[in-house]
Amino acid sequence: MSAETTDFARALREAGLRVTQQRMALLSILMDAADHPNADELLTRARSLDDSMSLATVYRTLSALEEAGLIRKLSLENEPARYEIAPAAEHDHLVDLDTGEVIELASDEIHQLRAELAARLGYEIVSQHTLIRARKIKPDQPR
Repeated sequence: MSAETTDFARALREAGLRVTQQRMALLSILMDAADHPNADELLTRARSLDDSMSLATVYRTLSALEEAGLIRKLSLENEPARYEIAPAAEHDHLVDLDTGEVIELASDEIHQLRAELAARLGYEIVSQHTLIRARKIKPDQPR
C-alpha cells in the first residue's frame, strides 16, 4: 500500500467515512489531476481503474467526499460542476469563458487583504473562494 493510499484511507476514516474502492479511486484521480474534472470526466478516468463504476456512484461518492471536506466542488455558470482535492491553502479560480479552462490563482497578498478587510468589520475568515470569469485579451484589443 503506497503512502498516498494510506493517507487517503486515514483521511476517509477521520472524516467518518468507510474506506471504499470508489472513494479511494476518486481521491486518487483528483489528487493526480492537473485539471479540475467534472463528474463525466471523473467517470471516464475511474473506469480505467474499475470498469464497474457508474455515474450514479461517482455522484454519490463526490457528494460524500465534499460533505466530509475532502474535496471541493466548483460550481460554474452554465457548465457542469468541477472538482478538486480540498486545497491545503485557499486559492481562487479564473475560468476562461471561451475555452472553459480553470486556472488556479494563489496569492498571499490577496489572502492577506481579505483577512484585513474582514478584521476591520470584526470578522475572521473561516473559508473563502472567488471564481473569476474572464476572457483572454486579444493582442489588438485595447485594455
